[in-house]
Amino acid sequence: MSNEATYDETAEVEVIRGTPSRDDAAMPPPADGLGCHSGAEMEKAARLAGNSELLDKYRADYPVGPHDQPQSMCPAFGSLRVGLRMKRVATVLSGSACCVYGLTFVSHFYGARRSVGYVPFNSETLVTGKLFEDIRESVHAMADPEKFDAIVVTNLCVPTASGVPLRLLPDEIDGVRIVGIDVPGFGVPTHAEAKDILAGAMLNYARKEVEAGPVQAPEGGRDDRPTVALLGEMFPADPMMIGAMLAPMGMAAGPVVPCREWRELYAALDSAVVAAIHPFYTASVREFAAAGRPVVGSAPVGRDGTADWLSAIGRAHGVPDARIAAAQNAFLPAIDAALEAAPVKGTITLSGYEGSELLVARLLVESGADLRYVGTACPRTPWSEPDRDWLESRGIKVTFRASLEDDLAAMEGVSPDLAIGTTPVVQKAKAMGIPALYYTNLISARPLMGPAGAGSLAEVVNAAIAGKARMDGMRAFFEGVGEGDTAGIWEGAPNLRPDFRAQHQKKLDKAARAAKAQEMI
Repeated sequence: MSNEATYDETAEVEVIRGTPSRDDAAMPPPADGLGCHSGAEMEKAARLAGNSELLDKYRADYPVGPHDQPQSMCPAFGSLRVGLRMKRVATVLSGSACCVYGLTFVSHFYGARRSVGYVPFNSETLVTGKLFEDIRESVHAMADPEKFDAIVVTNLCVPTASGVPLRLLPDEIDGVRIVGIDVPGFGVPTHAEAKDILAGAMLNYARKEVEAGPVQAPEGGRDDRPTVALLGEMFPADPMMIGAMLAPMGMAAGPVVPCREWRELYAALDSAVVAAIHPFYTASVREFAAAGRPVVGSAPVGRDGTADWLSAIGRAHGVPDARIAAAQNAFLPAIDAALEAAPVKGTITLSGYEGSELLVARLLVESGADLRYVGTACPRTPWSEPDRDWLESRGIKVTFRASLEDDLAAMEGVSPDLAIGTTPVVQKAKAMGIPALYYTNLISARPLMGPAGAGSLAEVVNAAIAGKARMDGMRAFFEGVGEGDTAGIWEGAPNLRPDFRAQHQKKLDKAARAAKAQEMI
């Protein structure tokens, strides 16, 4: 007999409970503490749904680090941004409504001026396969050759975990190319590498078109000189500077991959050499290798970087040594002058997730900075080796697949004059009274190549370091506010209960010991 107050007989309705099917009974129960949105559980579901080959490929192309899931934004933002920046390319997302909302919001926050397509689903359409039919119907409705060259369809976490087979979509509809990719958060470590997933898929499609017969030339036509395709997004002035540095060798800068229009993909594949400015584009490099194009790592940053890069590019294309020397002699003195005119003085730690961190590090060192640590969320690849060797030969700690904990530990251990990093690193630095700069908006969005890049960082870096006294004043003024038990607004002292805290900590420690014992079993 219950004392609960009720208003009808709903509480007395018999609940019909199903019995597990034979397949369900064979599946192990989920681990304690892991819900349906857990990366581990989703990966398990994706493999059961037939996506093991895809996940194994991603694991090989983008090996994880100390953390299996991204510690930054959703990785699908990278591929979404690539598609939205291309002319005559439509983008369709398939995923949870909250994910699509967040991705669409961020894309427009970063300047996208184009609608994002969305195919909604519910539990029924997901498990019955109706979602795939809805996706196929949507691309058929959108495929207008007067408007689009291609439509990119992206599976987010839930459709990938459920095995929605985008590979079964038609390759083209009325002349409009259909490109389907999976970008799950549990299979792609960073948004930077998601850019490579879409760029690689488009290069693969374009390469097959080239192999099948003649294709359209780019809008600007073909260059008479052999070109160098530039792999990785960069400041708009950098490709022009690279083109100027290549000219004495009789070469020209080719398209930047990810491209801005479909026909640039053909020109990129037609390049004589590929420059892996950002070294983590593994899938894209695979397509260039299939097209027989040599790939050169690093970039023309600073004096040493420019000299080595021009030499490597020239030798990859068989340029005579005299012409390589002519290109070096034309630009190295200007780089030396720019570095001397804009020195950087101070101890710095650097971290980010864009993929250009090692290049910025080299430029800071040649500018005179005392750089102690470089952390990048991207993986170590053969094309990052020249930069890693150069930095480590100068005693600088380089960490690939750096976690937030790595970046914070380096900053706290060094206590630099300036911390350059991601949002949480900058937040922690300012709380400690250390001047800090957000890498993505204030550092990577500047020219880095050649003479233009040599003095580009000094102004913003020196200004930030010079603000140390202001940071100390602010920290002293707000000392003790908003930290620990004093966080929030209080009229008087907070009611502290250290006994409750100690009791809760014992429970956590006990649960951790039990989990460790279970792992040993």
